[in-house]
Amino acid sequence: MISLHTLKNVPGAKRPKMRVGCGQGSGKGKTCGRGHKGQYARSGHKHKPAFEGGQMRLIRRIPKRGFNQGHKVVFDVVPVASLNRFENGAEVTPSRMKAAGLVRGAPEPVKILGDGELSKKLAVKAHAFSQSAQRKITQAGGTWAVIE
Repeated sequence: MISLHTLKNVPGAKRPKMRVGCGQGSGKGKTCGRGHKGQYARSGHKHKPAFEGGQMRLIRRIPKRGFNQGHKVVFDVVPVASLNRFENGAEVTPSRMKAAGLVRGAPEPVKILGDGELSKKLAVKAHAFSQSAQRKITQAGGTWAVIE
């Protein structure tokens, strides 16, 4: 299995740094790959990575679409019908839902939605509930509680 601490470069992927200015025989002597005169040959010139010679930069040419809210809360949603896999009278928490494969491993909060029917009496704890999910859990004889 590949993990970050086991990754290694393939042979030849890392090349030694080219030493410039070490004589004509080195292949990078005299002008050291900078050409003759001009702003790019001078010391202190900072070449901006996105500069395209005065042409409008790519990042400014392409259209921008949409807006992302930084404070938006993204829920892992679980339909109430999928809670039928737990035994009758069980306490259902986000960690038990994760163990059962109902939610992903990411740290998103869990919201229970009212899709389908619930046939078991359960004590459900989650970060949010839809109104129809609350109603169906209560009708089945169970309880629901919001986790802060």
